[in-house]
Amino acid sequence: MYGSTMNESERPFKYDAKSMRVQELPRAQQPRELVESQGPENVQDEVLLAVLLRTGLPNRNVLDLARDLLCHYGSLTEMAKASVDELTRHPGLGQVKAQILKCSLELARRLAKETVNRVTVRNPEEVVRVLGAEARCLDVEHFWILLLDQKYRLIRPPHVVSKGILDASLVHPREVFKEAVRTGCAAVILAHNHPSGDSTPSAEDIRITRKLVDAGRLMEMDVLDHVVLGQQISSAGKPYTSLRESNLVEFE
Repeated sequence: MYGSTMNESERPFKYDAKSMRVQELPRAQQPRELVESQGPENVQDEVLLAVLLRTGLPNRNVLDLARDLLCHYGSLTEMAKASVDELTRHPGLGQVKAQILKCSLELARRLAKETVNRVTVRNPEEVVRVLGAEARCLDVEHFWILLLDQKYRLIRPPHVVSKGILDASLVHPREVFKEAVRTGCAAVILAHNHPSGDSTPSAEDIRITRKLVDAGRLMEMDVLDHVVLGQQISSAGKPYTSLRESNLVEFE
């Protein structure tokens, strides 16, 4: 606001001097001070990255380095896909910094996965909540089966049935339902990701789903849905497509 009387510690983090060292910034705008005063949950991604990386280059401070990384990868999701070797190719990231960054992103992925056990899954949005963070970091297709009890709670974390381009040879009913039979679950939900980001089901996706639904009926196993996970917003305004909601497959 023009004419604001905010004191220095209340001003939003912003700076323009690319060559300025972090130590030369006002103390309240330095990464560690921002985290201390505002809390990790309230600062920008670049500030959190800067705290992890600690130091920059002689002509690029650590905040600039963090900004460069976010600009290069476009998102934390894309950054998480990079290997340590790939990260080390970025100016300012040696082996140690690349390992710290990769380990931090991997811990975040595991934390998201750890929280899914015993979660209730009653709709496609909850499937996305369970699998979305993991699916966004994958560059090949994964096919999961979610095993549910009678109250639609996950019996265990989603089981990966196959990896690679989805086709009938990779998702044979025997492999899909093996874990379902072993755990004695009451119902299952199928899910797979499209690394392209477009969640539009292919003709093969629909054909395989019908085959699995038919197999489930023979086994008296309820197949509730098949959710295709993407990243782009679909024609329905969502980053996923539910074959049940779309009426592309008859599930009952």
